[in-house]
Amino acid sequence: MPLRFGDDVSTAETDYGTVLLDEQVGAYWELNPTATLVVRTLLDGGEEADAAAALVREFDIDRTQALQDVQTLVHELRASGLAS
Repeated sequence: MPLRFGDDVSTAETDYGTVLLDEQVGAYWELNPTATLVVRTLLDGGEEADAAAALVREFDIDRTQALQDVQTLVHELRASGLAS
């Protein structure tokens, strides 16, 4: 399922990843470079499997672990109300 941030969420890429700001509640989150790659892949229309494959290519990690990490991140983003 594609990822989409809410209208009240602003993003800014930094040297260390991506910062997400929920303007409605004034809270922010910092994504590390790994999470940034996942989010970028999903926002560009990729599926979770595509994001996991990108992690495997970029960071040379186990595919099963990569997919689990992607699913966990997506769950956390949605549970926090940042993304749908």
